Amino acid sequence: MALAIALHVLSAVIWVGGMFFAYMALRPAVAEVVDAAHRGTLWCHTLNRFFRWVWGAVIVLLVTGYWMMFTAFGGMAGAGWHIHAMQAGGLLMMLLFAHVYFAPFRRLKQAVAAHNPEEGGRRVGQIRKLVGVNLTLGLIVVVIGSAGRYL
Repeated sequence: MALAIALHVLSAVIWVGGMFFAYMALRPAVAEVVDAAHRGTLWCHTLNRFFRWVWGAVIVLLVTGYWMMFTAFGGMAGAGWHIHAMQAGGLLMMLLFAHVYFAPFRRLKQAVAAHNPEEGGRRVGQIRKLVGVNLTLGLIVVVIGSAGRYL
């Protein structure tokens, strides 16, 4: 159980912490330092690396979450409301991430490959908004998962 909890928490930290860093620190710094013609390329390469980690985190979160659900809690009926809320929020986050990855991020890669900074900028803006939503969800899920038992 300790290994499952540790892997679950580490995966959440990697994903949510990465979004927090990208949204709150890297995005404003890039806007100040990198000219608009190169921002799409920088974000494309940055997100390409980060999204590999997110895919791994998603897999680990699903495996460890359901393993704990069915071993520690004896199934869905044995889990508290906070576990169900964490699961629902996490699944919503995963769906939103999949949308970002397969739609605007794919279009960002196409824009960068076509040397189209205007389209790249539009896609970065779209991704920024969706990551902002996912970051908010992620922070809520972390609070529910860690403190929900005591509420």
